[in-house]
Amino acid sequence: MRDAVADAEAIFRAGLARVDPLAMMGRVLTLDGDILRVTTETECHAYDLARYRHIYVLGAGKAAARMALGLERILGDRIADGVAAVKEGYLETLSRIRLMEAAHPGPDARGGAAAREVLARAGQAGQGDLVIVLVSGGGSAILAAPLELPGHRLTLADKQQTTRVLLSCGATIQEINCVRKKLSAVKGGRLAAAIAPAHCLGLLLSDVVGDDLDVIASGPTVPDPTTGADALAVLARYGVTDTVAPDALAVLNDVAAGHAPDTPKPGDPAFTHTRTVLVGTNFQALLAARDKAAALGYATVIVTSHLTGEAREMANLFLGMARDIAEYGVPLPRPACVIAGGETTVTLRGHGKGGRNQEMALAYLAGLGRDAKNAEDAVFLAASTDGSDGPTDATGAFASLSILRRGQALGLDAGRYLADNDAYHYFEAVGRLLKTGPTNTNVCDIKVLLTP
Repeated sequence: MRDAVADAEAIFRAGLARVDPLAMMGRVLTLDGDILRVTTETECHAYDLARYRHIYVLGAGKAAARMALGLERILGDRIADGVAAVKEGYLETLSRIRLMEAAHPGPDARGGAAAREVLARAGQAGQGDLVIVLVSGGGSAILAAPLELPGHRLTLADKQQTTRVLLSCGATIQEINCVRKKLSAVKGGRLAAAIAPAHCLGLLLSDVVGDDLDVIASGPTVPDPTTGADALAVLARYGVTDTVAPDALAVLNDVAAGHAPDTPKPGDPAFTHTRTVLVGTNFQALLAARDKAAALGYATVIVTSHLTGEAREMANLFLGMARDIAEYGVPLPRPACVIAGGETTVTLRGHGKGGRNQEMALAYLAGLGRDAKNAEDAVFLAASTDGSDGPTDATGAFASLSILRRGQALGLDAGRYLADNDAYHYFEAVGRLLKTGPTNTNVCDIKVLLTP
């Protein structure tokens, strides 16, 4: 008899293994004598390292430590110096690159110190040097240096308050990072400007739907196509213009009016010697998950790597598919596995604890509570590839009719917990949180629906 919960976790972990940064760096980078080659499915570049006086490494994000480990194993003592900012606890043992821990998803003073250190190292690089920048999701919060502008007193507290507002209003990561770029000394291509005229090679692990380079960690090494007016429009769209920190709003207004400098745009000389390469994506993880599901005997389909929208609404999509598989054999016959990737959002209505994946799993349970017909055997797993779903120590959660019944036996009302955005405590009580610990990677989320 199939253990669908164990199968769902195995399928998810196969996706994780595919985007392990250490293995990924070994696949993408090769060193032949002095020639460093960067090769992906879509591009190939060669760097003659003998041409450069020094090779420096900078990094930011949840995967930066493991990416740095992979780079050290390839380049060794060719690396003159380096520093990378990582989420607290997301560490590796390195010899050439120093790690600095900081908070996520809300920035803290350590993130400000890390950003200043990264900018200082960038400024040391000169013409004839190569700076390799390792960028992954989480870098927006982890590098948190406020933009310094004459006439403004933008502080870390202003950025923290603005970030909290944006994270709680339901804005997408693209919209959140549009605002963050305008308030940062390092985001939106400003790190590339600090590195110039040295050569810059950015290696990016994507945690955003669509893999937009300027959105990943707010694009520190790529041109920023957004404007100050775009950032103000985000605030207006969610009705939070008067809620963000006043000094942050003042900066955005001045940027939009042309009274303060905007982020560097396409064609800016800062990018003359800059190249950015996408080395890992959510879709790669989904392919590996699909292969694992097929090996376990499931008819399998990847429905999308672009799943967005409110987490609790997207749960209805998976519940509907579970019913269609059971009743009609579409989109697959049983035993079936439906896989999706992406990043949903949560609009906070209550005061509970959780993350977008736990919220989606709880919404799935609440839907089962209303009508479980034709979904009695299905198991749903929603999980984050970075090991921390929201501000919790859980990666995600499992949902099924048996889990719902376990909660009911304990006197737990899934709908009431959902109304309070309190998925963590619900799944903690029923024992169906998935906890992996820090994965040191980050490529959005993976959803697995199994109908045995």
